Amino acid sequence: MPKKFSSSWCIFDFPKREAELAALQSQSESPDLWNNPEQAQAVMKSLSDIRDDVEGWKKLNNRISDTLELCEMGDESMRPELESELSDIEHELARRELSVFLSGRYDRGNALLAINSGAGGTDSQDWASMLQRMYLRWCERRGYQTEILDFSEGEEAGIKSCTIAVNGLYAYGYLRPEKGVHRLVRLSPFDSAHRRHTSFAQVEVLPEAAAEDPEVQINPDDLKIDIYKSSGAGGQNVQKNATAVRITHIPSGLVVSCQNERSQMQNRENAMRVLRSRLLELKREAQDKQLAELRGEYTKTEWGSQIRSYVLHPYQMVKDHRTEYEAGNTQGVLDGDLDGFIEAFLRWNGKSD
Repeated sequence: MPKKFSSSWCIFDFPKREAELAALQSQSESPDLWNNPEQAQAVMKSLSDIRDDVEGWKKLNNRISDTLELCEMGDESMRPELESELSDIEHELARRELSVFLSGRYDRGNALLAINSGAGGTDSQDWASMLQRMYLRWCERRGYQTEILDFSEGEEAGIKSCTIAVNGLYAYGYLRPEKGVHRLVRLSPFDSAHRRHTSFAQVEVLPEAAAEDPEVQINPDDLKIDIYKSSGAGGQNVQKNATAVRITHIPSGLVVSCQNERSQMQNRENAMRVLRSRLLELKREAQDKQLAELRGEYTKTEWGSQIRSYVLHPYQMVKDHRTEYEAGNTQGVLDGDLDGFIEAFLRWNGKSD
């Protein structure tokens, strides 16, 4: 096996994954497994995930072996077909190598993506709407399903904020590199003098916490729930009935609201989805902070520390300040071509862990 292929096999740690698969298979066959339905579901999901990984790598290994055997035959008439197969194998290998960096507990699951405009008035609200479009386009490219849970329009243009549920395999793992402040530099279309403006927007990425997730326990007595009329741009967009829901989690002080649906019950369910995910993220951040402080690595992240800049004037470039990855096709990026930035971050972060 070529060095490139064998090194990828080592990265996957096949013996370890097979041992995990055998242990989970044994657990799944226990007669007492379903005495605890929540634990049983977690075991069966892990079993399915690891089995898919192991079988996928086995199939890839077989493809590599078969292709190498054909190459050794030296039949020149098969050269175009073999070159095409090798290209496909390298593409699949790169994809599987990247998935190795998505080994976190929630990486394979769904995500909630929240975008909030920063200081800067209409320009920042327009920038937030551009980011919303960019991520929706990226999700469409990857075949992910999206649902807008909450949406607040800007006064003149754009949006103040929005929350999007993204459903699909590895949705959270691929989106988590996008968490942070995004900066736009351009000639403002809202400035009569057409001067250059800098706008900011905050992107949050949360793992979607299942209702039965043991890490998130919500006591109904800890919730304050307010019902009010939805706000909108006027006309048919304004609800005459009180359907919007605001939920305050008293112990943490977290406040979430949803007004996008016409049903109060749907808005309440969506608000609870967001609250569970925010509480989970709060818990995970506290754990990460404690661990980082023990290691002497903790630094506070401020609003001004942008992760990426999108420059449309005086030149065209998008640059990630963590990985130094750059792209000159700004329109392509704003149309959802984010895979290069995401892959660069996952590989950079994987090396630094």
